[in-house]
Amino acid sequence: MIIDVKNFIAQEQKYWDELDQLLNEFESEPVGIGNLGKLKRLHYLYQRASADLARIMSFSSERLLKENLESLVSRAYGEIHETRPVINILSFFQKFFLDVPIVFQKYQINFVLSCLIFISGSIFGGLAVSLDPGAKEVLMPFYQLQQSPQERVAWEEKRTTDPLQGHKDTFSSFLWVHNTQVAIMIIAFGITWGIGTVLMVFYNGIILGAVAIDYFNAGQVKFLLGWLLPHGVIEIPAFLIAGQVGLIFGNAMIGWGDTTSLQQRLRRISGDMMVLSLTVALMLSWAGFVEAFISQYHWPVISYNVKIGFGILELIVLISFLYQGVSSSNELQKKKTTNN
Repeated sequence: MIIDVKNFIAQEQKYWDELDQLLNEFESEPVGIGNLGKLKRLHYLYQRASADLARIMSFSSERLLKENLESLVSRAYGEIHETRPVINILSFFQKFFLDVPIVFQKYQINFVLSCLIFISGSIFGGLAVSLDPGAKEVLMPFYQLQQSPQERVAWEEKRTTDPLQGHKDTFSSFLWVHNTQVAIMIIAFGITWGIGTVLMVFYNGIILGAVAIDYFNAGQVKFLLGWLLPHGVIEIPAFLIAGQVGLIFGNAMIGWGDTTSLQQRLRRISGDMMVLSLTVALMLSWAGFVEAFISQYHWPVISYNVKIGFGILELIVLISFLYQGVSSSNELQKKKTTNN
């Protein structure tokens, strides 16, 4: 029982101040189990403050003191009993790769729309080159694409030296940086209510359609597939997912049928956009590696059939990854519907 409240406060104040200081330290930078001394001291001060709070509760005149002690004890309790997950690079990537299919499927309608825009651009590019061969110079962004397909194939197949000898890693990095810049633009243009994203995806479709029809008309389909499939089955879906993210962004900017504020809408999609954007970056990294080490090497160095087979295998793995759990989630949804 407390007889002299002022004396009680004078004796205990230093312990309360020490507990407050220690809590501030823990909250700004959590202390690990390695610093056992501080952890024990925290627990002791918490017990002492809890006992002081129980002793002061009977003094109705010390309302402010009781509130301050309650706040201090509550903070200490939360710090002691809080469970923080151990974060390491392995657990991060495990969670990331589990989240990707879920987030991708959540916004599947945006991905389908991105695909339709890309396909429309491809049809446009193919028709443009078919109807006007001179359009190649306008549509093809690189010099080697403006060559006659027959000339390029003959030159590639007769070449005896390694075109990337000693520069494969540099070329791979260049491709990753360039393609990532394009993907970032596709995503960032979502801020234009999605209009810029649509135009960027459509334009990339034009390029592919123009190249494809040019090599098809020249009878070089096998070379085209052997050249594009190894990296293209990853690179093109990466751009399509970037388009998906840009459309998600654009939809949030517009806010059709959504009465929440723009800030709330953007906050709601920010985590999902981050997951898909990181997926795009990883896919383009792999595509750049494959293009530098496999796609640029043609028959007789690497058989076209081997390259085509490799590309098909990549595509199967990618589709299996992005759509994993679809059947089980559909069954779960059916069960929920039936139960309701």
